[in-house]
Amino acid sequence: MPADTVSATGWGRTAPIAARLIRPRTYEEAAAAVRDCGARGGIPRGLGRAHGDAARNAGGAVFDMTGLDRVHVIDASGGIVLCDAGVRLHRLMDLLLPLGWFVPVAPGTRYVTVGGAIGADIHGRNQHVSGSFSRHVLSLELLTADGEVRTVRRGTPLFDATTGGMGLTGVILTATVQLQPVETSLMSVDTERARDLDDLMARLTATDHRYRYSVAWIDLMARGTATGRGVLTSGDHAPLEALPRTARRRRQPPAFRPARLLPASAPVFLPEGLLSGTTVGLFNELRYRTAPRARTGELQSISGFFHPLGGVPHWNRIHGGGGCVQYQFVVGRGQEDAVRRIVRRVSERRCPSFPAVLKRFGDADPGWLSFPVPGWTLALDIPAGLPGLGAFLDELDEEVATAGGRVCLAKDSRLRPDLLTAMYPRLDDFRALRAELDPRGVFTSDLSRRLAL
Repeated sequence: MPADTVSATGWGRTAPIAARLIRPRTYEEAAAAVRDCGARGGIPRGLGRAHGDAARNAGGAVFDMTGLDRVHVIDASGGIVLCDAGVRLHRLMDLLLPLGWFVPVAPGTRYVTVGGAIGADIHGRNQHVSGSFSRHVLSLELLTADGEVRTVRRGTPLFDATTGGMGLTGVILTATVQLQPVETSLMSVDTERARDLDDLMARLTATDHRYRYSVAWIDLMARGTATGRGVLTSGDHAPLEALPRTARRRRQPPAFRPARLLPASAPVFLPEGLLSGTTVGLFNELRYRTAPRARTGELQSISGFFHPLGGVPHWNRIHGGGGCVQYQFVVGRGQEDAVRRIVRRVSERRCPSFPAVLKRFGDADPGWLSFPVPGWTLALDIPAGLPGLGAFLDELDEEVATAGGRVCLAKDSRLRPDLLTAMYPRLDDFRALRAELDPRGVFTSDLSRRLAL
């Protein structure tokens, strides 16, 4: 099977490494790739949207699983799909919407594979009511280090280690997923402005139980009495009766029609340092001032609601050649003061984060390394070249750990291993199962070496 030596990064485009990229096209080729991956091991990779080093393996093998992309069965009456792990969520949306179904969890990008969604146990704007992606996975097939293909079902230790396990228990080959019923391809959206962080958090707490999807953009450049101001966007899949009468009469099936603002081949000219404190501050001021004080029932397309940057190819280049660090943390309910302190510190330091997102999480799922816990989560994208960024984020890690919170491993590239145990209490169980399942350490990544997973 051909293998190319390539330079690889995460979506943040930091710290490129050299690795052997292997592209299996069959389950047999996947097994051969695992068997012959070499002394540095290998790690499965989907579309490369993990920001940090979870899908990198310097000097070793990376298994590009996007060639395994068959949709085997769609149960249109029960809303269940059986597909290969390399199937993109974008493709599932395209296939399923005309049948009246939608993916159970839609992250901030549609360019994620089903295997990546399970390995990172992705969450979306509906986590507070629908949980993470693994909650909707009925079973999966896992190629383990001994070459065996195991059927793994919910409620088993191997399932809980694999969902959120960042590919370290094996290669996911197929998954059976329960879907979300919808009547249209539009969203009914409510939008409101919040004057400061306390106002924003109060609005989220008071209203998000009424919506399936809820998220807040937060202005981390604002200071003083406006610190933490933001725009709250909440919504649900629009029912048929919400459509204009003419559209209801046509009775056309829902369709996924994502907008593309630029062609994929368009050259991208994004000069280094474009996202300075000044430019992000101006953008934030414009976004806040132009957002409605309160608007209800606006009809938006699915792609416009979930993936506003999806129509811009290579939008991760906006941070310049140095790339970006995505920092996402969660702290539990009752730790609102920790959120306030961190927002204040980021604001005072003038970190030009684009974007910055605040959400509330609901009940956690049982994945041992799954990120969400009930509470508050904040995600930042910060230019990697910002002076003193590493030390500053180390301080935030300490603050998060002291508050009983954790950082998201799918987006991490720099957490110190000594904080990991405090953040993930099932870490020892994960390590023990992995040692038993893969004693030679076949499945290895830069993330697993850095954090001794």
